Amino acid sequence: MKWSKEFLYEVEGKEVFAYRLINSNNSFIEVLNWGCTMTKIVVPDKDGNLENVILACKDMKMYIKNPSYMGALLGRTAGRICEGKITVDGVDYQLNLNYGVHQGQGGTIGFYKKVWDTEVVEKDNALSLVCKYFSVDGEENYPGNVPVQVTFTFNEENELTIDYEATTDKTTLINLSQHNYFNLSGNIKRPITDEFLKIDADSIMELDETAATTGNKIDVTGTPFDFRTGKIIEKDIACENEQIRIANGYDHTWNLNKKSKPDIYLEDIISGRTMEIVTNQKHVVIYTMNYSNGPVLYNGEVEKVRHGICFETQNPPIGRNQAFLEESIVKPGEKYSQVTIYKFGLKK
Repeated sequence: MKWSKEFLYEVEGKEVFAYRLINSNNSFIEVLNWGCTMTKIVVPDKDGNLENVILACKDMKMYIKNPSYMGALLGRTAGRICEGKITVDGVDYQLNLNYGVHQGQGGTIGFYKKVWDTEVVEKDNALSLVCKYFSVDGEENYPGNVPVQVTFTFNEENELTIDYEATTDKTTLINLSQHNYFNLSGNIKRPITDEFLKIDADSIMELDETAATTGNKIDVTGTPFDFRTGKIIEKDIACENEQIRIANGYDHTWNLNKKSKPDIYLEDIISGRTMEIVTNQKHVVIYTMNYSNGPVLYNGEVEKVRHGICFETQNPPIGRNQAFLEESIVKPGEKYSQVTIYKFGLKK
């Protein structure tokens, strides 16, 4: 395997680079040290054509603002926090509200707007990009100094592994994830509603009118959210359903069963590409790009609704009355550890 590094621009006097990890089949991933942002996952289709299977901006400087969180590392906390209110060790904190009436994806200046220290590490049949950042006490009004390490590993089998690690010197919240918009058609040829999705989950988290988690779970049986046997995404995405109406599609937390592998399976029938996701997390927020923020993508077209799908493996978002807050609590002496593996292949 081999790797390369390309200078892109400077942000606040710090250099931003694009790192590529390339295997012997010429498949590769590309990650920026700005926000641990992924801009490319290039893998073959059934005819051997190498194409990008995630969305990315044409102008790399668009990532300085990145309103769609495209390819970004989400932290300290992924997902919404209802009204930005948390109570940690008996102390009330008001987090910045950057998601309407809620806090989302780490706040106004989250981890996706930071320059990370990076190092490439060679392993047997794999390469890793190790990214480190030190989040100071009070950043975005979160308590605790939090050193974070996120490692992207790509191997000869076209497997991408993302390892997340963090510690803290004060009780705090940590809930990291990645916000890639996948599209297995390759180079954004078709909407993701054409793709086949299977999710090993019996329930989802209910949303209220503001898209905050209520704390209640909904059995997926007989609902548009039942992907246990798999179906084309388009089948129920626009049906009459209160939860679909609130989110304008899918933007919900599935509670993974953790009884079989993979946890999630995605397939593009025309290209033959497949993606299997295995994670140690118990939940995944799945977002079907229900809105567009308008950036021009690398295919020269403006970002379109339903042309990407996100699988944000994580702890559940914090809902009404701070529901599920405890699942994201990390205390001094504890280690936050998350790993998600994306295996790209072809339909057999």
